[in-house]
Amino acid sequence: MDTATPGEGPGATAATATARPRRRAGRLAVLPVLGLVLAGAAVVVNGADRPGGGDATGTAAAVRPPATAVVTRETLQDTRDADGELGYGPATALVSRRPGTVTWLPDSGARITRGRSLYRIDDDPVVLMYGSPPAYRDLRPGVEGPDVESLERNLRALGYDGFTVDDEYTSATAAAVTRWQEDRGLAGTGVVELGRVVFAPSAVRVESLDVQAGQPVAPGQKVLSHTGTAKVVTVRLKTEDQRVAEKGAKVSVTLPGGGTVGGRVTDVSTVIVPGEGRDAEPETELEALVSLDGRRAAEGLDRAAVDVTFTASRRRNVLAVPVAALVALREGGFGVEVVEGSASRHVAVRTGLFAGGRVEVSGEGLAEGVTVGMPE
Repeated sequence: MDTATPGEGPGATAATATARPRRRAGRLAVLPVLGLVLAGAAVVVNGADRPGGGDATGTAAAVRPPATAVVTRETLQDTRDADGELGYGPATALVSRRPGTVTWLPDSGARITRGRSLYRIDDDPVVLMYGSPPAYRDLRPGVEGPDVESLERNLRALGYDGFTVDDEYTSATAAAVTRWQEDRGLAGTGVVELGRVVFAPSAVRVESLDVQAGQPVAPGQKVLSHTGTAKVVTVRLKTEDQRVAEKGAKVSVTLPGGGTVGGRVTDVSTVIVPGEGRDAEPETELEALVSLDGRRAAEGLDRAAVDVTFTASRRRNVLAVPVAALVALREGGFGVEVVEGSASRHVAVRTGLFAGGRVEVSGEGLAEGVTVGMPE
C-alpha cells in the first residue's frame, strides 16, 4: 500500500506517488504490520513504552484501503483451551509401616472417613485421621510437635476429651488414647505406635489395592492407593502457559454432552514427562487441578474427557480493532488508518490486550463506530 507523506500535496494520487523517483521524508511514515500476532494468540504490548506509541498525530493517506473494519466497544479475554480429565485427582500410595499379615481390605472405590479403618494387619486396624503432618514416630507422653496436635484434634472430633489440644503429649492425652484404643479393640497402652494411624487432609477414596487379604507385608510395602473424594479435573499444560493456570484462577469446564460448569484452580505443580523414543529427553509440564462449582456438577460421571477454558486476563468495555488493522510506525509504535468519507489518515494508537485476533486500542479521535483501514 502506497502512502503519501506530509511533503506531498493534498491532490497526490497513487500513480504520481509511484512514478516519483524520490519522496521527501515526512514526520510520520507507516509500514504494514506483517505477521504481528498469530490469529487467536493473546499478548499484551504497551504502546506507551514505544517512541511515538502514544502520539495522536496523523498524516493523510494517498489511497483508500482495500478493506475496512469498524472500531467496536467490547470485552476482550486472554483465554487458553486445554484438554482435561475428570476424575478424583492424583493417587497417593499408602505403604505399611508394620510387618504382619493383611487380614482385611476395603473395596476399591470405598470412601474412608476419620476414625475408620484403612486396612487391618494381624486383625488390628490401621486408622485414618485428618491432618497434614505425616505420622513418622511413636506418640507417647513427653513428645511434642504438630503430629501430636493433629492426633489430639482427631481424638476431640471423635468424642474423646479431658486434655488440651496443643502440641504436647501429656498424661491426659495418654488417658484419652487409652480409651480410644480400648474402644477399637486394641491394647490400652496410651502410646500410639508408628503405623497405627495414617494422616490425610480429609476423607479418602480407595483408588486401587496392591495386596490381597492373607498376604504378608513388610514395612515399606505398598498396600493401596487413595485419592480425595471430590470430583476434580486434571489438566496438563506447557510451562509457558503458567500465566493462565495460577492457583485460584477461575475456569470454565465443558462436560460430555456440551454442558458447562464453572471451576477454580486449586493446585498447580510441575511434573516431569518421560520423552518418547530411545534418545528423547524428558519434558517439564504443569499439572493443574480444578475443582468444580457445585457437588452435583459432574453427578453420574466417574471419569470423562472434558474441555477446560482458562482466562488469564480480561479487559471490559474497551475499544478494539482487528489485529490486521494495525500498521507499524517508522518512528516506533503502532497506528491505524482512520477512514473519513473519501479520505483517510494514519493515527498513532496505544495498544493493550491482544486476544482472539483483536486488539485493544486507544488514541485521539478513536471512538466506537469509527472506520479503520485493513491493509493488504
